Amino acid sequence: MARALAAPGASVLDVHSDPDHNRSVLTLIGEPQQLGDALLGGAREAVARIDMRMHEGAHPCIGALDVAPVVYLRPQDRDYAVDTALAVANRLSGELDLPVFLYGMLATEPDRRERAYFREGGIEALHERFESGELEPDFGPRRVHPTAGATLVACRPPLVAFNLALVEHDLDAAKAIAAALRESGGGLDGVRAIGVLLDRAGAVQVSVNVHDPFAVPLAEVVRAAREAAETRGVRVRTAELVGLAPEAALEGFPEDLEIEGFDERVHILEKRLTSNLTNHGAP
Repeated sequence: MARALAAPGASVLDVHSDPDHNRSVLTLIGEPQQLGDALLGGAREAVARIDMRMHEGAHPCIGALDVAPVVYLRPQDRDYAVDTALAVANRLSGELDLPVFLYGMLATEPDRRERAYFREGGIEALHERFESGELEPDFGPRRVHPTAGATLVACRPPLVAFNLALVEHDLDAAKAIAAALRESGGGLDGVRAIGVLLDRAGAVQVSVNVHDPFAVPLAEVVRAAREAAETRGVRVRTAELVGLAPEAALEGFPEDLEIEGFDERVHILEKRLTSNLTNHGAP
């Protein structure tokens, strides 16, 4: 898959795969046109190789290429990112026959801003919502792709995907901690979280997205999670980054909590960008 994403002017910065979630998160960098070409190359490979009728995994999803967010690092690049995201959405529908939904800042209605709105009930429910007329895509056919499902496209600044594993094998506790963390439940601003059972790993996890890691650093997420865990009589064992994180997101991170496999040269966004420019030459 990573090879399919390779294109002149675009490169893969990071790949994170998890067998329990049954998903891979790939981080690309490139100029707008080249980035769009690379995304289409990867999407074409995903559609060819992944059959959602046989998919099993702990992470909610509705498609072989479930989400394709275009991320901008500077406010002045936002318009370029918006144009690239819309162009990618149009090409995914036109070239790969995928129904595409826009979410986040590109959403056409307030209810459609959250990924959870589209993922609710999984791909089986998506078929029913299409057939009933409840859902219509922003781009592409008004039906689910027979094998590849549908795709969500957005434009956004960097977010951090972050997992917390519990010592105890208590899924109810993980769900309660997730509920306490979520913005929608009165928790932290811009935080989305779910409790997940990891069968292969034999563990329970709180899977978290932090939409503004500059305003809500991971140290604050850990503090709130530990407080919620204590009320349930459980403990946070380890942390895990999914993909890359801005350096500011890790400021003040507690020294007594291990981030599994963490290497600042690999997982800090700014360091990876600097390394990529050094290796490939600044544009």
